[in-house]
Amino acid sequence: MKFTKRFFSLYIMFVLQNVVTLSVNLTDNMMIGAYSEIALSGVAAINQVQFFYQQILNALSEGVVMISSQYWGTGRIDPIKKIVAIAVKITLGVALLLFTGVSLFPEQVMRIFTTSPEIINQGVDYLMIVRFSYFFLAITMILLASLRSVEIVKIGFQLSIIAFILNICINYTLIFGKFGAPEMGAKGAAVGTLIARIVELLLLLIYLKLRDKTLQSKLRDYLTFDPLLRKDYFRLVVPMVGISGLWGLSTGLQTSILGYMSSEAIAANSVASVLFLLVKGGAVGAASAGAIIIGKEIGTGDLEQVIYYSKRLQKMFFAIGVVGGIVLFFIRIPILGLYDLSPATREMANQFLVILSVIYVGMGYQMPTSEGIIRGGGNPIFIIKMNLISSWLIVIPLSYLLAFYFKASPAVVVFALNSDQLFKCLPVFLKVNYGKWIYKLTRG
Repeated sequence: MKFTKRFFSLYIMFVLQNVVTLSVNLTDNMMIGAYSEIALSGVAAINQVQFFYQQILNALSEGVVMISSQYWGTGRIDPIKKIVAIAVKITLGVALLLFTGVSLFPEQVMRIFTTSPEIINQGVDYLMIVRFSYFFLAITMILLASLRSVEIVKIGFQLSIIAFILNICINYTLIFGKFGAPEMGAKGAAVGTLIARIVELLLLLIYLKLRDKTLQSKLRDYLTFDPLLRKDYFRLVVPMVGISGLWGLSTGLQTSILGYMSSEAIAANSVASVLFLLVKGGAVGAASAGAIIIGKEIGTGDLEQVIYYSKRLQKMFFAIGVVGGIVLFFIRIPILGLYDLSPATREMANQFLVILSVIYVGMGYQMPTSEGIIRGGGNPIFIIKMNLISSWLIVIPLSYLLAFYFKASPAVVVFALNSDQLFKCLPVFLKVNYGKWIYKLTRG
């Protein structure tokens, strides 16, 4: 009973935070979709760049959680602060590289996803503003990861609520030109995102300064340098960043495949993907909660308890997958009714969502088990190899052949693009139940 309460206290906060965060994207899409389908396609293309960037940040922040949660299990705080200082410097460097790249080559970035001049123009307009948010997002994600590693999760949810409300208000005002403001369309959505990211970071810094009693971080903590911990962190996150970057790139290529099939396909995929990601928050939250529990238990040294927890978590993850698939199937119709889409685009989005509701059942088990238990146990290499093989040797070649050689329908291609969430269940199940995945990451 204590374990279940502990898991769900973390899980519910993570799910709510993910749902609210992704609701920002959903409302962005809905508002921009109501404004213009061309603007929606342009913003959707740039969001693939954002997705790629967030995968890199996720890898860096999950590295913080993996190591820090084990130190939290030992009751040591000082190494956690040093790991966070290392991660902040790295993420700011990544943000600067991406900012420079998209600033120098904005149209070339857009041409990866579409050849339509109208969509390219809308995407570039959005990108020129939203690129400044990259720096604020980088710091926020690492600082929130440090708090998650010591089981402080409510502040992340509260910040997401504030960002959500703020973003909606600014979007409504600037996209459509309400209350005397200029009608900015896609640019208005970018301004809303940027302001929300700035406010989110400012409030987080205030919380760390005035309210946090666990880490008690100070500015000088982020200026420290520990070569041994840096070595530990680099050894862990370099392969994770590599696979996250490749996975983000593969996702962009998948969107590109659909985008070159038809203009309706890219808009329908944008609508379906955002709703899928919204429900996916359940699986992501389960993975985050599982990683913290497993990491902390490894830190305490009670490996029998770790194995016991891993088996209980798997049962919960499977149930989460089934429930999430059912929810996605039934909410698709009312959500699609909120979009101003052409009949062909609406029907295509509906087909995509039916397929994704089936995919979710497998993903609900596979993702939390691999990302929460196996990677949370200090073993990212297995996940890296599995994702490399599934994405680059199976999913992308198969989808490309179906789309351009066999001329399959967009619905068939979407199933192929997401099929790895089903077939990866088997290797994940075998690894966590019969393989070695527990590794100690802390130093004495």
